[in-house]
Amino acid sequence: MARNTPDLLEVAAGYDLADFEAAIEQARRPAGTGTVLLTTPQAADPGQAGPMKIGTLGAGTIAQAIARHAIRHGHEVVLSNSRGPASLAPLVQDLGARATAAPPAEAALADLVVLAVGWPQVPGLAAQLPPLDGTVVIDATNQFDSPPPNAKIADLGDLTGSEYVASLLPGARVVKAFNALFAQFIAPDPRHEAGRQVLFLAGDDTDAKDTVSGLASQFGFAPVDLGTLREGGRLIQLGGPLSGLHALQQD
Repeated sequence: MARNTPDLLEVAAGYDLADFEAAIEQARRPAGTGTVLLTTPQAADPGQAGPMKIGTLGAGTIAQAIARHAIRHGHEVVLSNSRGPASLAPLVQDLGARATAAPPAEAALADLVVLAVGWPQVPGLAAQLPPLDGTVVIDATNQFDSPPPNAKIADLGDLTGSEYVASLLPGARVVKAFNALFAQFIAPDPRHEAGRQVLFLAGDDTDAKDTVSGLASQFGFAPVDLGTLREGGRLIQLGGPLSGLHALQQD
């Protein structure tokens, strides 16, 4: 997310998902009120992700950060953007032999797809893609009709942002993740002396969430499953209480 970053919150034990409202209230206290005590729930270990081909729809800061983590852990990455593969040649060269560039329709054929484009581009991009039946799609978008400093949040009625995205990608198994973190906290090693960077995620397909959790764990994040695209997605989308909340989980 491209906006001014709050201080990274150090996390200590004490809460579980049932107590998230209290945890959020404490995390939102003004600066200087002491250490934030917030525990991420201890979910079952989904296991480490085996080698995959990961396609990115978009090649900005979020997609690049995920791509670098993926390549570092032995995955192949196929990058795409709206300007064509040739525009990505310098980035591909920088990323190394496990990276390639392709049109979006080809990148979408990967084992797992990362959607990381500006919100106004989502409908047009979705219309260009092949059927994604069964494909795990990480939705890293935020529903900005217009970006900061004159930000305007898209009015989706009763839908969450990821429910809307899922409606444009029939058959895809959409998992909301990586949208609530500022890009500068995604790119570095998420393992710190005080704990691991928490990665909130939500989705309607348990197996898809396990896949994303396994990948995030492999990268070094502490994944926290918040439930469905409706309930959990609402917590981490723009305007939600966990949007932009950066926390560390003590192991």
